[in-house]
Amino acid sequence: MNQYQESGNNKGTMQEHDVMMRGRRLLDITGVKQVESFDNEEFLLETVMGFLSIRGQNLQMKNLDVDKGIVSIKGKVFDIVYLDEQSGEKAKGLFSKLFR
Repeated sequence: MNQYQESGNNKGTMQEHDVMMRGRRLLDITGVKQVESFDNEEFLLETVMGFLSIRGQNLQMKNLDVDKGIVSIKGKVFDIVYLDEQSGEKAKGLFSKLFR
């Protein structure tokens, strides 16, 4: 986490990023730059701290405030994962093996 704080200091003010979950049914996420893709089973968000994947069942976007970078998602959440370059390489390797 220090790398984000350090880079934030170099760039000036960095938007806050928080993930708040209530009862595994409601997510409020701040610091969202862009919603890359979403459906009822997965959301892919670009946040100020990297890409965030939310997977679950019956997921719906409850609220989107692009100016403030806030996204609210409701539905049953199975997992929340940050995708960095290392995990992206592993996922790429797995998919390339599956689809040869």
